[in-house]
Amino acid sequence: MSSAQSGKQTLIVPDKDADGLSSGAILRHTLMLLGLPANRIDVHLLSKGHTIHSDFEREQMAAHKPAYIFIVDHGSRSGPPVMNTEDTKTLIIDHHHATDADFPEGSEHVTACLSPPVATSSLLTYEICEPLHREVRDRCAWLCIVGTHGDLGNTLKWEPPFPDMREPMRKYTKKVLNDVVSLINAPRRTATYDVRSAWDALCETANPASVLKTPRLLAARAEVNAEVERCTHAAPSFSADGKVAVFRIRSEAQVHPVIATRWAGHLQSKALEIVMVANEGYLEGKVNFSCRIPRCARSRDPPVSIIARLRYYASLTEPETDGSEVAETGSQEPRKPLLERVGDDFARGHVQASGGIVDVDHFEELMRLMKVGEKMPKKKGENGSPAKQKKKAGIDSGQKNTLMGYFGSKSTASTSS
Repeated sequence: MSSAQSGKQTLIVPDKDADGLSSGAILRHTLMLLGLPANRIDVHLLSKGHTIHSDFEREQMAAHKPAYIFIVDHGSRSGPPVMNTEDTKTLIIDHHHATDADFPEGSEHVTACLSPPVATSSLLTYEICEPLHREVRDRCAWLCIVGTHGDLGNTLKWEPPFPDMREPMRKYTKKVLNDVVSLINAPRRTATYDVRSAWDALCETANPASVLKTPRLLAARAEVNAEVERCTHAAPSFSADGKVAVFRIRSEAQVHPVIATRWAGHLQSKALEIVMVANEGYLEGKVNFSCRIPRCARSRDPPVSIIARLRYYASLTEPETDGSEVAETGSQEPRKPLLERVGDDFARGHVQASGGIVDVDHFEELMRLMKVGEKMPKKKGENGSPAKQKKKAGIDSGQKNTLMGYFGSKSTASTSS
């Protein structure tokens, strides 16, 4: 890598989850193996609720005065250069949905989003770094597994075209590595958003078992488990077309993705395509929401795309009201569709795991466009009472084996998603 050979200041900007942090740790280890001193490597971890594209984060990154920047696992979008200087070289490593036009000006990128099976950012980073030094595999293979399991799940089969990871899996054991995923993901979900503790735990050890003894990570996981348990029993409402189940919670912790993943594994109906969990308490004035494809819809043909479905709803227009909006704006022109006003943090991520961060008013408008809580007119010949429909979806309060009963029996929530 030219960054290691140059000896100049290098900045690593990883995402906050197991995949992003593992990617950053792999880069750091590789740069040091190639001879770049540790004091020439900085890390920038984003503040709670911010994206890498915000002016605040760009100013924070610029303060490091880097000659090289590695941005890992953040997703991307078109825009001005990351740094307002031609002397800074930027490489983006990512696997989130994007086109070749969805990257900042002047940057280089490596992405796997259009090459199934889609490699995670940590796997991409490992594949880039492994040929550069003979010790990378021994130092970083476990980090690659942790990051990849963090995004693709711990039942992943390490088969071609993915690399052979049987040796590190035997050396460290699958259980230890999966427990590391859970602990590393915990701090970023807490209300205090203590991502630094997870980064330090990964960077300060060559033995993943030692991560399991980190007091701060253990405390963070316990805190998140308790919050998931508190919020997971919210009752769903459904879009009028039955395609989206919406759960609304209020928490300062980032538990909405965990709850969306849990419900996606159990909620089912013939029409259901998306499980959405909206958190109205994570950021003031905003709604953070996570969407997952339920298990019952994962084999649909054509495949469900969360991003396409969200964009479809946001492209609809509400019926005209009494003209009060025209009076407020002074404009006689019709209001633009929500999709054109909602901002760049809407329907981001993957086609199977998406979400967004939007203003409260925009989210409420989205709910109206989806007609959440409303009933579609029955088609001719269609039978079935609302109670029967709920029973089919697995939320009939009269049956003994309900989802509420299932979650109520769980004292510990998984934080590995």
